[in-house]
Amino acid sequence: MAVKKFNPITPGSRYRVAVTKSELTKGAKPEKSLLVTIGSTGGRNSDGRRTMRHRGGGHKRRYRIIDFKREKDGMTATVQSIQYDPYRSAYIALVEYTDGEKRYILAPENLEVGQQIVSGRGAAPEIGNCLYLAEVPLGAFVHNVEMRPGAGGVLARSAGNAALMMGREERYAVLRMPSGEVRRILLTCKATIGSVGNSDHNLEIMGKAGRNRWKGRRPRTRPVVMNPVDHPMGGGEGRASGGHPRTRKGLKAKGQKTRSRNKRSDVLIISRRSK
Repeated sequence: MAVKKFNPITPGSRYRVAVTKSELTKGAKPEKSLLVTIGSTGGRNSDGRRTMRHRGGGHKRRYRIIDFKREKDGMTATVQSIQYDPYRSAYIALVEYTDGEKRYILAPENLEVGQQIVSGRGAAPEIGNCLYLAEVPLGAFVHNVEMRPGAGGVLARSAGNAALMMGREERYAVLRMPSGEVRRILLTCKATIGSVGNSDHNLEIMGKAGRNRWKGRRPRTRPVVMNPVDHPMGGGEGRASGGHPRTRKGLKAKGQKTRSRNKRSDVLIISRRSK
């Protein structure tokens, strides 16, 4: 995987940096049985009121149903293609099980078309295989990690991310998260071997505002240029700094702790994320 720069034949291509997408299977079309249409809300709730600013427009998309649970234990699946997913930074892989069922999974780094994968007890710790944390070897990188047994993976799912298996304590596995946090997770939870693909996603540069409009992102007005009636950071003579970063409601925007003090999972956290 690599990035490519564009010749400045247009203003939008002058600064643009994009991923080559050489991992994707050429000519592969989305599996129709795994597509769902999701309407765009434009940041509005069920009452029609705007609850999220700077949302609206964007290209029409269809959601790909991803198998985060990997519950077909002991059944071998063959990778049919690696595809792009407009709803996530990671690439997805279309796999076909021996019984003919097709599913999408997150595509790990170095997963190849034609490769066979399997999940469940006794599976080899190889790229793409889904194992219980009790069987994951120490020092291995995993992604799509469950927090509750059978609920499906929720941790380390975005492009280039992976959690490190550091050890075991009684009925818990000790994992270091992509954020740097070290925490315990039950050994009966599942995780997939390897790191998520498309690791160069963070190197992309849009190059022009229009590419963000295609994503459904509308322009954002900086608070420091607003009037005092519109934002706590607005107003002042000349170009004022705006003071301490605040939200539109006056709450601290940076450094304010938002995690509940009495959250039950605090006992499972060994060390917090690195600042």
